Amino acid sequence: MADIKTFHLPDLGEGLPDATIVEWHVKVGDTIKLDAPLVSMETAKAVVDVPSPYSGKVTKLYGAAGDIIDTGAEVVDIEIDPNAKQRAEAEATGHHHGPKKSVGSPAPDDAGKVVASDDGGEIESNGKKADREDEGTVVGAMVSGNHVHTEQVSTVGGVKAVPAVRALAKKMKIDLSRVVPSGAGGVITMKDVKDAAANGSAALGAAPVRSAAAQHLAPTLPEPGPAPQRTPVSLAGKPVRTSPPGSQAMGQPEQLKGVRRNMARVMAEAHANVVPTTIVDDADLHAWIGKQDITARLIRAIVTACKTVPALNAWFDGKNLTRTLHPHVDIGIAVDTDDGLFVPALRNADVLDGAGVRAAIKRLRSQVEDRSIPASELSGYTISLSNFGMFAGRYATPVVVPPTVAIVGAGKLSHDVVAVMGGIEVHRRMPLSLTFDHRAATGGEAARFLKAMIDDLGLPN
Repeated sequence: MADIKTFHLPDLGEGLPDATIVEWHVKVGDTIKLDAPLVSMETAKAVVDVPSPYSGKVTKLYGAAGDIIDTGAEVVDIEIDPNAKQRAEAEATGHHHGPKKSVGSPAPDDAGKVVASDDGGEIESNGKKADREDEGTVVGAMVSGNHVHTEQVSTVGGVKAVPAVRALAKKMKIDLSRVVPSGAGGVITMKDVKDAAANGSAALGAAPVRSAAAQHLAPTLPEPGPAPQRTPVSLAGKPVRTSPPGSQAMGQPEQLKGVRRNMARVMAEAHANVVPTTIVDDADLHAWIGKQDITARLIRAIVTACKTVPALNAWFDGKNLTRTLHPHVDIGIAVDTDDGLFVPALRNADVLDGAGVRAAIKRLRSQVEDRSIPASELSGYTISLSNFGMFAGRYATPVVVPPTVAIVGAGKLSHDVVAVMGGIEVHRRMPLSLTFDHRAATGGEAARFLKAMIDDLGLPN
C-alpha cells in the first residue's frame, strides 16, 4: 500500500494565521525531491518559496493560485518514494512551529543606556553590542540543506518579481518588462520567464513588437453596436443586474489578502482590547526660525514627552494587568500604501539627531515601498506616530495597537488668528491628537504628555 503523506502549511515566520497561494511549482503526477521548491505563498510582507518536506510523487494539491490557506491546513499530498532521500521525522524543516510571539512580549531587561547609530537596528548596552530580542520572526525561510534563504518580491520599473526570477531572466536574456505576469498581484513567475524564452516574445534588445502583454491588455474589439439598455428593475419590479458580475468588476466582494488582511485583524484586535481616550490641542510654531524638518521636530517632541511622562512610552498587558515602562523610545511610523498600512519602527529615536531621524525614516519608507523591510522592523515599537496632516485633516482618533499605550496624530498645519497681548496675530499652528489606553494611563498623564510636546514644538529650533 502506498505511503501518502499530507503536508500542512507551517508558520512561515510572520505570526499570521494564513497565507495566499501565488504559484505552484509542481502539478499532480509530478515527482519532487526533498527541499525542492513546492509552492510560493504570499504573506503580509513577502512571497515565500515553501520547500517540499518529502521526496515522492504529488497526488493532490489543496488549492489553486489566489486561494488562502490557513496555517496548519493541508497543502499537498505526496506519495513517499521509499528509495529517495527523506527527512528524519524529528529533523528541523527551517520553519517556525513554536508558539506565536506577541508583539507585546517584553524584551529582556535593558539595564544600561541604549545607544544606536543613525541607520537604526544596532544597539549597545553597557558599552557592549547587544541584540534586542526580535519581536517578530523570520520572513520566508526556505531550507536547502542547512542554509536558509529568503525570497521577497521587489518592484523595479513597475515589474514585480523575486530575486531568483530576476536572476533567471538575466541568465536567459529576457526583458522582464515585456513578460506577461501570471502570479497573484501581477508577480512574474519562473514559468513566465521560461515561456517568454521559449516563444521569443521578450528577448533583450529585440525590435519593438506587439508583445503578448500588449495583446492581453488591448484585445481586438468588435464593431461598436447599439448600447445595451440598462434598467434598475425587472419586469416583476424587482432590482436586478443588467449583466453578470465579473471577477474584476467594481462593486464585487473581494477577499482581503496580504497586508490588508493583516491590517484588518490588527485593527479588530485593537478595537476589542483597548479602552481608548483622545485629547487634542494645538502647538504654536510661530517662534520657529527658518525652514525646519517638521517630522524630525515631531519625533524630538515625542521623545521629550516620553522622558517627561514615561507612562505613555510603555506596553500594557491587559490579561495580567502588568505595565512595562521603556527606557528607550522606539517610534512606530505609520506608512500608508496601496497595499495597506505598514508601521515600521524608528529604533532608538531618543539618541538620534535631526539628520539621523531623517535618514532612518527615508530608509524605512524605501524598504516599505519595495517590500524588502524585515519583519523585525514592523514590531516592538513603544509608541506610535500618525502624521496624517501631510494629506488632510486636523484632528483624529488614531488607533492604539496593543501592547503600546499611546499614539500621536499630527494634523495639517494651518494659519490661525491668535489673541496676543495688545491685539491679534496670525500664527502657524499644528493640530495634535493623542489617543491613549485609559487602563494604563491617567488623563492627567496624557495631558502632561501633550503639554510637553507642545512646549518642545514651540521652541525656536
